[in-house]
Amino acid sequence: MRDVYKPFVAIDDPDRDIRCQDALQFAFHDLVVASVKAGWNEQEALEAIIALADDSLRRIGANDDAQTLLDMLRKMAYP
Repeated sequence: MRDVYKPFVAIDDPDRDIRCQDALQFAFHDLVVASVKAGWNEQEALEAIIALADDSLRRIGANDDAQTLLDMLRKMAYP
């Protein structure tokens, strides 16, 4: 699998998401090709990647929500 190059734009750059897609596109293609070579069809591989990405985003969101609640509880406990 090909390497993913490092970001070369600032974190607040409006095109940062596009640059990230550019950085990932070849590794993503290689992952799909490897999945097909292993016996999965392309649609199965893409659906699995989407499901994994969705699960990861939900975990990040859950962690953010939990941190917000913890911060509120700390403020209430230690005013």
